Amino acid sequence: MIPEHLILPLDVETLLPHRPPMIMVDKLLEYVDGGGKVSTIITDDNIFVDSTGCMEIVGVVEIIAQAYAAIKGYDDTINKRQVKHGFLVGSRSLKGYRPPHVGDKLIIEIQTAAVLDQFSVVEGSITCEEELIAEGSVKLWLP
Repeated sequence: MIPEHLILPLDVETLLPHRPPMIMVDKLLEYVDGGGKVSTIITDDNIFVDSTGCMEIVGVVEIIAQAYAAIKGYDDTINKRQVKHGFLVGSRSLKGYRPPHVGDKLIIEIQTAAVLDQFSVVEGSITCEEELIAEGSVKLWLP
């Protein structure tokens, strides 16, 4: 049985080591073994937003990585394991169809593609109002 304070949707601050200005995701919406959905709203104080209100592609990569971290942190928490700190190692095959803009509400869907020792490869897609705006995979190191 999942404790009441861990019922979804859940603010991700308790699941991530990130703090402003680096925290880029807001809520864990859904969780399934190895994946889930996370949401965020792009704000004008985001460090990856340029003067025109558009997010740079590196911010999209970070959002996918943090969405996975929230899902992994939730999995660790509900299974009574210590939440690990992870590090974004890189991205492959990331396709950005349009940059997120200030005010956009994003839904990030994550699925773990592979776990090899201390490395995870995850597939992520980002939608805004059901429009696919980015998708690809990232590699993370969880020492």
